[in-house]
Amino acid sequence: MRVTTIHAPGDVRLEDRPQPRVQAPTDAVVRVVASCICGSDLWSYRGENEITPGTPIGHEIVGVVEEVGPEVRDFRAGDFVIAPFCHCDNSCPVCRKGMQAACQNLGFTVGGQGEYALVNQADGSLVKTSETPDAAQVPALLALSDVMATGWHAAVSARVEPGASVVVVGDGAVGLCGVLAAARLGAERIIAMSRHEPRQAVARTFGATDIVVERGKEGAQAVLELTDGIGADAVLECVGTNESMRTALRAARPGATVGFVGVPHGVELPVNAMFGRNVGVAGGMAPVRKYLPDLLDRTLAGDLDPSPVFDLVLPLDEVAEGYRAMDERRAIKVLLQP
Repeated sequence: MRVTTIHAPGDVRLEDRPQPRVQAPTDAVVRVVASCICGSDLWSYRGENEITPGTPIGHEIVGVVEEVGPEVRDFRAGDFVIAPFCHCDNSCPVCRKGMQAACQNLGFTVGGQGEYALVNQADGSLVKTSETPDAAQVPALLALSDVMATGWHAAVSARVEPGASVVVVGDGAVGLCGVLAAARLGAERIIAMSRHEPRQAVARTFGATDIVVERGKEGAQAVLELTDGIGADAVLECVGTNESMRTALRAARPGATVGFVGVPHGVELPVNAMFGRNVGVAGGMAPVRKYLPDLLDRTLAGDLDPSPVFDLVLPLDEVAEGYRAMDERRAIKVLLQP
């Protein structure tokens, strides 16, 4: 099969590799109908993460079950499924507490930017639709495998409530989905921090009431001016840098919580300042399977449509161009079709 591999910063290739096969009795092999490039993939592409040359890349997929292991009870060949990027048995003590992202049998989608992918713990991880969706529904369903669930996790972790004021730091796909999540959870004022007009437009479509273009201390000051001088009730940190975290903490009112879902790189928390203002942080890797049934119901009912985050669709053959487009901020998120 064809699968995307990364060899060095800026060097992604589409190569032929053996098709995955069931290895454990709880596995499933999924034929990929659509995949995409994640903002977190750019950490490796930009050389911020260590790279083992030739490693398959990609972790967001929807597709059709091709093969299942002998212990898989709930799925069979032909089912259309959404695969959370983090696999779980959904039954261990940690999963039962609602933190499937730390399952005792945790696995991950590897090589999702390809034609087939292996899913561990299929019964606990996969969620199927009642029928095969039409092509127009696929982008929204694909977003549920990671970015929509991750944006939702940021909003839940920040304790977004009806009537709240919310700041979203980061205008990538996760940040934009965080705006959408905050809107669906009833936030009254949603301030999106963004310098890019196309992303600002999506943020407003998703429910942002205000846009702040400044960054750092200036950005936090702009938030204070919009929130009666006290800061926001909840802040979503969707980038993962030290600067974005500091901005998030400065934008939070005393007693607020920052929900952080950006993969941290070089983040150092100012604990003394947080202590003095009673500002906390919560979040981390999203337990996608926890949120997926509700998000799927909302999406199929027409209440939730994260598909506008996909502003560029390419064939898998052009995956290298997809990475360039996202790296150069010419695209928010690239959808790949095998």
